[in-house]
Amino acid sequence: MRAPDPRAPGLLFTLCLVLLAALVSCSGGGSGPDTTLRVLASDELTDMKPLLDQLTKDTGVRLDMDYEPTNDAGDTLLTGRHSYDLAWLSSDRYFRLKAKRAAAGTHPATVVQSTSIMRSPVVVGLTPDVARQLRDKTPGGRLSWADIADAAATGTLRFGMADPRHSNSGLAALVGVATAAAGTGSALRPTDVSCDRLRGFRSGQTLTAESSRALLDVFAARPGRTNALITYESELLTLNASGRLKQPLQIVHPADGMILSDYPLLLLDPARRAAYDRVVSWLTATGHQRDIMRRTLRRPVGTAVPRDPRLAAPLDNALYFPDDPAVLDRLLADYGDPRRRAADQVIFLLDFSTSMRGARTTALRAAFASLSGADSSATAKFVRFYQGERLTVVRFGGRPLAERTVTVRGPADLTTLADFVAGGGYDDATAVWSALDHGYGIAERTLSEDPGRTVSLVLMTDGENNAGIDRAAFAGRYRARPADVRAVHTYPVHFGEADAAELRAVAALTGGRMVDAAAPDSSLSTAFKEIRGCS
Repeated sequence: MRAPDPRAPGLLFTLCLVLLAALVSCSGGGSGPDTTLRVLASDELTDMKPLLDQLTKDTGVRLDMDYEPTNDAGDTLLTGRHSYDLAWLSSDRYFRLKAKRAAAGTHPATVVQSTSIMRSPVVVGLTPDVARQLRDKTPGGRLSWADIADAAATGTLRFGMADPRHSNSGLAALVGVATAAAGTGSALRPTDVSCDRLRGFRSGQTLTAESSRALLDVFAARPGRTNALITYESELLTLNASGRLKQPLQIVHPADGMILSDYPLLLLDPARRAAYDRVVSWLTATGHQRDIMRRTLRRPVGTAVPRDPRLAAPLDNALYFPDDPAVLDRLLADYGDPRRRAADQVIFLLDFSTSMRGARTTALRAAFASLSGADSSATAKFVRFYQGERLTVVRFGGRPLAERTVTVRGPADLTTLADFVAGGGYDDATAVWSALDHGYGIAERTLSEDPGRTVSLVLMTDGENNAGIDRAAFAGRYRARPADVRAVHTYPVHFGEADAAELRAVAALTGGRMVDAAAPDSSLSTAFKEIRGCS
């Protein structure tokens, strides 16, 4: 019989350690990762870092995160020139919509699989005094995007919002406002997007940044500059809990709907599916969903996790994101650069020939009153005269009769304008083309003094031209003007017995369009609302 080897216990112990290490490695519970995935992520996901460290310990998968503003990340994926295994965006709608119409020769990233990880709607945070002021004026106190746009137009609301060209939160807010303004309740179509319905809202933006995270930092660092923030619910709640504000913001979930972000994790490289599945399984497990909610104040995707009381507001009025890339193009073009001054000038050329006496002048006064805030309908709140807008009114007959320009700073300016429109001074003749030529003269002087200003003309007449120059002479003078002046559009309003064909011709010449206020289902007020301020 062989004597026992004294080294056997030690060898056995060593073998057990090796086997145990192998088992731990296979289960993904080792001290170091066995897989690293490169991830292109929205920059607001930096708050997930502590949880991702734990994910690595538990699964053996390390996420190597590169952060960009969401829409910029989408643009990176659209190029197809990247080496990412996954993308983790606040929303992939921008990327998917743009990929539908990718330029020839490009190869947008292909999404193999997508899983929603958490949710947060884009909402409005108001300082307590402004929240109280707006709610006091709203039946039931439940505010809408229409109320927000109206308050921005009057100067009551000065808001911060991330740049919609770069940030999903800014773009989602813009979609929310435009959808509410369209009033259809469905996904926006290109015909639903009208620049005049965004101008009043845009005039209230006094703060921006490329990303929502940067926006919060600027807002907290400059108290008093703004009294509202438009961004994710989760970020407003986090800011309120941070102690960085003197008073927490009151969060408004707009009654006319919100765009919801679902933070999808996208698998781009099919060879990485096994590791992707481990990450998804970990992130969507009930305990980790609870941890995500506690740390980030985003809503869990499942119903098994009891909600934080601060997340009790229902999300039953989510809005549809557009399904047509042309809608995004129009929205972003109309809204423009939020760092650029938004004030425009509208030149109204108003026919005050004798045929306008009586009911027609009454309708004209009503139209201006409506644009000044007398109309409290949801649609009117998006298209009213707004802070900083310059308005020029020219009354004409056989020649220009009188002219007045105001820059809207408050109710007194709008009263001045209304009084001017209400004033008398009629003429027996109607010089439509001379009046329009006069309007382009005003536009040329304006652009010479302020080349960055956006100018448009609204021509309202109820009769045919019977004085001054004819349309051919006007066209010749128009074509001789500088290029920036020829870029000023005219929006004729057909009213009464005016020659519709002539008005359509001038709209076509200048790049505008005619609106028929003489139609049975229209009016001067609705016509002005439809085209005022577009360019």
